[in-house]
Amino acid sequence: MATNPNGSKAYLFSIVLVAVLGGLLFGYDTAVISGAERGLQAFFTGAEDFAYTDFLHGLTSSSALLGCILGSALSGLAAARFGRKRSLFFAGICFFLSAAGSYCPEFLFFEKGVPTASLLVAFNLYRILGGIGVGMASAICPMYIAELAPADKRGKLVSWNQFAIIFGQLVVYFVNFVILGDHIAPEMESLAEGINRIVNSAELATDANWSVTTGWRLMFVSECGPAGLFTILILLVPETPRYLAMTGRDDRALSVLSRINGEAKAAEILSEIKATTAEKKDKLLSFGFAVIFIGIMLSVFQQAVGINAVLYYAPRIFDSMDLGDPMVQTVMMGVINISFTLVAIFTVEKLGRKPLLITGSLGMAVGALGVALSDILPNLPGIIGVMSVMVYSASFMFSWGPICWVLISEIFPNTIRGAAVAVAVAAQWISNFVVSSTFVPLYDWSPAFTYGLYCAFCIIAAVFVWKIVPETKGKTLEEMTELWKPRNQITNK
Repeated sequence: MATNPNGSKAYLFSIVLVAVLGGLLFGYDTAVISGAERGLQAFFTGAEDFAYTDFLHGLTSSSALLGCILGSALSGLAAARFGRKRSLFFAGICFFLSAAGSYCPEFLFFEKGVPTASLLVAFNLYRILGGIGVGMASAICPMYIAELAPADKRGKLVSWNQFAIIFGQLVVYFVNFVILGDHIAPEMESLAEGINRIVNSAELATDANWSVTTGWRLMFVSECGPAGLFTILILLVPETPRYLAMTGRDDRALSVLSRINGEAKAAEILSEIKATTAEKKDKLLSFGFAVIFIGIMLSVFQQAVGINAVLYYAPRIFDSMDLGDPMVQTVMMGVINISFTLVAIFTVEKLGRKPLLITGSLGMAVGALGVALSDILPNLPGIIGVMSVMVYSASFMFSWGPICWVLISEIFPNTIRGAAVAVAVAAQWISNFVVSSTFVPLYDWSPAFTYGLYCAFCIIAAVFVWKIVPETKGKTLEEMTELWKPRNQITNK
């Protein structure tokens, strides 16, 4: 097949477009809980065989993250053994089955609409299954894009994956808003008492009761559409040339590289790939502990700053500020998030990774401090708290949101990338679970302390990036080997 001497941008774009659908599902699956969690909480509060406490609700709202930890931990093995493409196909299957199962966790085994401890377990298992898909997609989608993209476009293209994540969150915020419609969110005080009395009665079709029996189910099942589309389309894209080269399929790798970069450049890139992969199959710590530590800490800080506590519980936070419809404000936040993610996409190759991370960390610190002060000083107008949340979220979206994924996808040498990315992303999801599962009890105890803690982590993150993280702008993936060789703790004779 004849190829464009300079490569085909349309071909590269079409492949990346399919890959970022995985990012969209990542955002959709993790944020769908924001609209569903109050109805879900009211539903299980009506159980007679156990007490559905705030602690259990925190675990249920965050249970998908347990799957994320497992999926990300397995992603390195899956990507190395089965390839990036097949692993993403498996992730798509997990997304679809989780959405359908969360819609009707009673399927085959339980009575419809009757909350029990066993049904809670089944629901959480379906959410964990979806989390496995998220965990795998979160690690492999950026890796897939990075291994296909030319060096001068890599940062921008991997950042589009973050755009897709935020777009997925915006889509699900809007979908949740439409599904809720004229129905009101459940008031826990009124629904906690005697909800079982009104099960199967006409009252359930109205107002808050509808969101308890039906609304949250529709929110979860709405994911089946994009999940099915991603699962089909991923079969149509090629495997990455770096994986093909590492598994001895040089001709196929050269063909993919030629369509993206042109024949002359493709031969040069393949030669560089073969040089780094032929040296040896490196163990995880072959380039020293520093590169692994940096990857892990980037992941930890991305979550320790508390962003997902905002994304998962946005309606609850805005409702507590008593300044209009919290679902409308949540959708507005989603629009702002999209806008500021575009800032990162169009500046990451010009400004570099470190300046964006440091600036974003400081902006988040200001926003988190504003939320804390809104709680400490109750006479402050509610708009201060709402705007502080917006500043906090927007600062994350042009910095830690996309740039952390860019760095994780590119900072590791070729020969350890799969395993190293898996370790870093697993650390990210563990941190995410800790932050998300503790947010509700911490926030109920003291919003000021909670956001003050996040503010402190933002400042520490800025110092960490400034002092320790290397700049990787403009470097090829093969040059990462040279970047870390001086730090290598293992002497290769």
